[in-house]
Amino acid sequence: MLLRSLIAVSATLISTSVIAGDISPTDVSFGEYGGISGSLTGVAGDPVAGKKVSTNRKLGNCLACHVNDDASAQSFHGEVGPELNGAGSRWSEEELRGIVVNSKNTFEGTIMPAFYSTQNGVRTLKKFVGKTILSAQQVEDVVAYILTLKEE
Repeated sequence: MLLRSLIAVSATLISTSVIAGDISPTDVSFGEYGGISGSLTGVAGDPVAGKKVSTNRKLGNCLACHVNDDASAQSFHGEVGPELNGAGSRWSEEELRGIVVNSKNTFEGTIMPAFYSTQNGVRTLKKFVGKTILSAQQVEDVVAYILTLKEE
């Protein structure tokens, strides 16, 4: 009897962990205007980790194109994209998630890369072909961070 109970509990845990896994980049569902309503991981984003990812020149590299006064200690903020200052007030969580995953679904003609897509354009380095720039959790972390950037 105890063994059957343990087997049943183990089966439930295994099936739950499979269901709770990250959404594959090819299975992401965008809304009509490019937003993504649910978490890619089922886990809340960490804004502290998101700031680290967004300012890391080898990961998010958001500062290459966006001004962000919250990261003023970092040099060389770009001015190609909209300022991140106040972005948490301008866009909802769903909209920001869609923009980070693949901004081309929101902004026609943007040069912003798709951070959670395996299709990153014709100039992708061979070692990155078929891979995402950020993991699903890193996307959630960046979104959580950007949501903290409210207008004053």
